[in-house]
Amino acid sequence: MEKLKVGVLASGTGSNLQAIIDASLAGDIDVEVAVVVSDVEDAVALERARAAGVPAVHVPPGKYRTKLEPEIEERYVETLEEHGVDVIALAGFMRILHDDFLTHFAGRIINIHPSLLPSFPGLDAQRQAWEYGVRWSGATVHFVDAGVDTGPVIIQAVVPVRDGDTRDQLAARILEEEHRIYPMALQLIAEGRITVDGGRVSILKPRQATEPVRETTGEGRGA
Repeated sequence: MEKLKVGVLASGTGSNLQAIIDASLAGDIDVEVAVVVSDVEDAVALERARAAGVPAVHVPPGKYRTKLEPEIEERYVETLEEHGVDVIALAGFMRILHDDFLTHFAGRIINIHPSLLPSFPGLDAQRQAWEYGVRWSGATVHFVDAGVDTGPVIIQAVVPVRDGDTRDQLAARILEEEHRIYPMALQLIAEGRITVDGGRVSILKPRQATEPVRETTGEGRGA
Protein backbone atom coordinates (compact mmCIF):
# COMPACT_ATOMS: atom_id res chain seq x y z
CA MET A 1 0.00 0.00 0.00
CA GLU A 2 1.25 3.48 -0.87
CA LYS A 3 1.88 5.40 2.31
CA LEU A 4 -0.26 8.39 3.23
CA LYS A 5 1.96 11.47 3.39
CA VAL A 6 1.08 13.54 6.42
CA GLY A 7 2.13 17.08 7.24
CA VAL A 8 1.97 17.93 10.93
CA LEU A 9 1.45 21.44 12.32
CA ALA A 10 2.55 21.81 15.94
CA SER A 11 3.32 24.62 18.36
CA GLY A 12 4.53 22.81 21.46
CA THR A 13 5.98 19.57 22.77
CA GLY A 14 4.46 17.41 20.05
CA SER A 15 3.69 14.28 22.04
CA ASN A 16 0.94 13.37 19.58
CA LEU A 17 3.41 13.96 16.77
CA GLN A 18 5.75 11.51 18.47
CA ALA A 19 2.97 8.92 18.72
CA ILE A 20 2.39 9.24 14.97
CA ILE A 21 6.11 9.05 14.18
CA ASP A 22 6.55 6.00 16.41
CA ALA A 23 3.60 4.19 14.84
CA SER A 24 4.89 5.05 11.37
CA LEU A 25 8.47 3.89 12.02
CA ALA A 26 7.19 0.69 13.64
CA GLY A 27 5.15 -0.09 10.53
CA ASP A 28 1.93 -0.04 12.52
CA ILE A 29 0.35 2.50 10.18
CA ASP A 30 0.70 3.12 6.45
CA VAL A 31 1.73 6.70 7.05
CA GLU A 32 4.83 8.76 6.32
CA VAL A 33 5.33 12.00 8.23
CA ALA A 34 6.47 14.14 5.32
CA VAL A 35 7.12 17.40 7.16
CA VAL A 36 6.56 19.07 10.52
CA VAL A 37 5.87 22.81 10.49
CA SER A 38 5.79 25.01 13.58
CA ASP A 39 5.10 28.64 14.35
CA VAL A 40 7.49 28.39 17.33
CA GLU A 41 11.19 28.36 16.48
CA ASP A 42 12.29 26.31 19.51
CA ALA A 43 9.27 24.01 19.67
CA VAL A 44 10.09 20.54 21.00
CA ALA A 45 7.97 19.20 18.14
CA LEU A 46 10.65 20.35 15.68
CA GLU A 47 13.31 18.57 17.73
CA ARG A 48 11.25 15.39 17.66
CA ALA A 49 10.96 15.66 13.88
CA ARG A 50 14.69 16.18 13.37
CA ALA A 51 15.51 13.26 15.67
CA ALA A 52 13.35 11.03 13.45
CA GLY A 53 14.85 12.33 10.22
CA VAL A 54 11.67 14.22 9.30
CA PRO A 55 11.97 17.65 7.66
CA ALA A 56 11.33 20.29 10.32
CA VAL A 57 10.37 23.81 9.21
CA HIS A 58 9.84 26.92 11.30
CA VAL A 59 7.57 29.49 9.68
CA PRO A 60 7.24 32.61 11.88
CA PRO A 61 3.57 33.43 12.57
CA GLY A 62 3.70 37.18 12.03
CA LYS A 63 2.40 39.89 14.32
CA TYR A 64 -0.81 38.29 15.61
CA ARG A 65 -1.01 36.16 18.76
CA THR A 66 -3.73 33.71 17.77
CA LYS A 67 -3.83 33.70 13.97
CA LEU A 68 -1.59 33.78 10.92
CA GLU A 69 -1.29 36.73 8.58
CA PRO A 70 -2.58 35.90 5.07
CA GLU A 71 0.91 36.14 3.58
CA ILE A 72 2.29 33.87 6.30
CA GLU A 73 -0.53 31.38 5.80
CA GLU A 74 0.43 31.21 2.12
CA ARG A 75 3.92 30.16 3.19
CA TYR A 76 2.41 27.34 5.24
CA VAL A 77 0.45 26.19 2.18
CA GLU A 78 3.56 26.37 0.00
CA THR A 79 5.64 24.41 2.51
CA LEU A 80 3.07 21.65 2.83
CA GLU A 81 2.62 21.44 -0.94
CA GLU A 82 6.39 21.31 -1.49
CA HIS A 83 6.48 18.16 0.64
CA GLY A 84 3.55 16.57 -1.19
CA VAL A 85 1.30 16.06 1.80
CA ASP A 86 -1.99 14.19 1.44
CA VAL A 87 -3.37 15.02 4.88
CA ILE A 88 -2.60 17.65 7.50
CA ALA A 89 -2.68 16.67 11.17
CA LEU A 90 -2.85 19.43 13.76
CA ALA A 91 -0.97 18.47 16.91
CA GLY A 92 -1.26 21.29 19.39
CA PHE A 93 -1.08 23.97 16.70
CA MET A 94 -2.15 27.14 18.48
CA ARG A 95 -3.11 29.28 15.50
CA ILE A 96 -6.44 29.89 13.80
CA LEU A 97 -6.55 28.77 10.17
CA HIS A 98 -8.50 30.89 7.71
CA ASP A 99 -10.90 30.12 4.88
CA ASP A 100 -8.26 30.11 2.14
CA PHE A 101 -6.16 27.50 3.94
CA LEU A 102 -9.21 25.40 4.84
CA THR A 103 -10.50 25.51 1.28
CA HIS A 104 -7.13 24.67 -0.24
CA PHE A 105 -6.91 21.53 1.89
CA ALA A 106 -10.65 20.85 2.07
CA GLY A 107 -11.47 17.51 3.68
CA ARG A 108 -7.81 16.82 4.41
CA ILE A 109 -7.20 18.53 7.76
CA ILE A 110 -7.71 16.68 11.03
CA ASN A 111 -7.24 17.62 14.66
CA ILE A 112 -7.27 15.94 18.04
CA HIS A 113 -9.10 17.47 20.99
CA PRO A 114 -8.99 16.38 24.66
CA SER A 115 -12.71 15.96 25.24
CA LEU A 116 -15.71 14.11 23.89
CA LEU A 117 -16.86 16.69 21.39
CA PRO A 118 -19.19 18.50 21.09
CA SER A 119 -18.72 18.84 24.85
CA PHE A 120 -16.01 21.21 26.08
CA PRO A 121 -14.58 22.71 22.90
CA GLY A 122 -11.82 25.30 23.01
CA LEU A 123 -8.89 25.71 25.36
CA ASP A 124 -8.17 23.58 28.44
CA ALA A 125 -10.96 21.11 27.79
CA GLN A 126 -9.63 18.82 30.52
CA ARG A 127 -10.17 21.52 33.14
CA GLN A 128 -13.59 22.32 31.72
CA ALA A 129 -14.65 18.68 32.13
CA TRP A 130 -13.08 18.38 35.57
CA GLU A 131 -14.70 21.57 36.88
CA TYR A 132 -18.09 20.63 35.44
CA GLY A 133 -18.00 17.35 37.33
CA VAL A 134 -18.74 14.98 34.46
CA ARG A 135 -18.20 11.28 35.08
CA TRP A 136 -16.74 10.61 31.64
CA SER A 137 -14.47 12.58 29.39
CA GLY A 138 -12.11 11.52 26.60
CA ALA A 139 -10.48 12.45 23.31
CA THR A 140 -11.79 13.14 19.81
CA VAL A 141 -10.16 13.09 16.38
CA HIS A 142 -12.18 15.22 13.99
CA PHE A 143 -12.04 16.95 10.64
CA VAL A 144 -11.32 20.66 10.81
CA ASP A 145 -13.81 23.23 9.57
CA ALA A 146 -14.18 26.98 10.11
CA GLY A 147 -15.62 26.57 13.62
CA VAL A 148 -13.88 25.88 16.92
CA ASP A 149 -13.71 22.08 17.29
CA THR A 150 -16.93 21.69 15.29
CA GLY A 151 -15.86 19.45 12.40
CA PRO A 152 -17.17 15.91 11.79
CA VAL A 153 -16.00 13.37 14.38
CA ILE A 154 -13.80 10.53 13.10
CA ILE A 155 -13.04 8.58 16.26
CA GLN A 156 -13.40 9.03 20.02
CA ALA A 157 -12.05 7.38 23.16
CA VAL A 158 -13.80 7.49 26.52
CA VAL A 159 -11.90 8.17 29.73
CA PRO A 160 -13.50 7.89 33.20
CA VAL A 161 -13.29 10.83 35.59
CA ARG A 162 -12.39 9.22 38.90
CA ASP A 163 -13.30 10.44 42.36
CA GLY A 164 -10.40 12.47 43.67
CA ASP A 165 -8.96 13.17 40.23
CA THR A 166 -7.03 16.37 39.74
CA ARG A 167 -7.14 18.19 36.45
CA ASP A 168 -3.62 16.98 35.67
CA GLN A 169 -4.39 13.34 36.47
CA LEU A 170 -7.39 13.42 34.15
CA ALA A 171 -5.37 15.17 31.45
CA ALA A 172 -2.64 12.51 31.64
CA ARG A 173 -5.12 9.67 31.11
CA ILE A 174 -6.77 11.52 28.23
CA LEU A 175 -3.36 12.07 26.64
CA GLU A 176 -2.69 8.31 26.67
CA GLU A 177 -5.85 7.83 24.62
CA GLU A 178 -4.90 10.65 22.27
CA HIS A 179 -1.64 8.86 21.51
CA ARG A 180 -3.61 5.70 20.73
CA ILE A 181 -6.40 7.04 18.55
CA TYR A 182 -4.59 9.68 16.47
CA PRO A 183 -2.47 7.11 14.59
CA MET A 184 -5.57 4.92 14.35
CA ALA A 185 -7.52 7.70 12.64
CA LEU A 186 -4.71 8.30 10.17
CA GLN A 187 -4.63 4.61 9.34
CA LEU A 188 -8.36 4.65 8.59
CA ILE A 189 -7.75 7.53 6.19
CA ALA A 190 -4.76 5.73 4.64
CA GLU A 191 -6.97 2.69 4.02
CA GLY A 192 -9.65 4.83 2.38
CA ARG A 193 -12.20 3.79 4.98
CA ILE A 194 -13.56 7.24 5.88
CA THR A 195 -16.60 8.77 4.22
CA VAL A 196 -18.33 11.99 5.25
CA ASP A 197 -21.99 12.78 4.65
CA GLY A 198 -22.83 16.23 5.95
CA GLY A 199 -21.56 16.24 9.51
CA ARG A 200 -21.48 12.48 9.95
CA VAL A 201 -18.44 10.26 9.42
CA SER A 202 -18.86 6.61 8.46
CA ILE A 203 -16.08 4.05 8.76
CA LEU A 204 -16.19 1.44 6.03
CA LYS A 205 -15.26 -2.17 6.50
CA PRO A 206 -11.89 -3.02 4.91
CA ARG A 207 -13.42 -4.65 1.83
CA GLN A 208 -15.48 -1.50 1.19
CA ALA A 209 -12.47 0.79 1.31
CA THR A 210 -11.88 3.34 -1.42
CA GLU A 211 -8.79 5.28 -2.41
CA PRO A 212 -8.04 8.09 0.05
CA VAL A 213 -8.08 11.60 -1.35
CA ARG A 214 -4.54 12.61 -2.32
CA GLU A 215 -5.13 15.74 -4.38
CA THR A 216 -6.43 19.19 -3.53
CA THR A 217 -10.07 19.49 -4.49
CA GLY A 218 -10.38 23.22 -3.96
CA GLU A 219 -13.97 22.70 -2.88
CA GLY A 220 -15.78 22.59 0.43
CA ARG A 221 -14.44 23.33 3.88
CA GLY A 222 -12.94 21.02 6.49
CA ALA A 223 -14.58 17.82 5.40
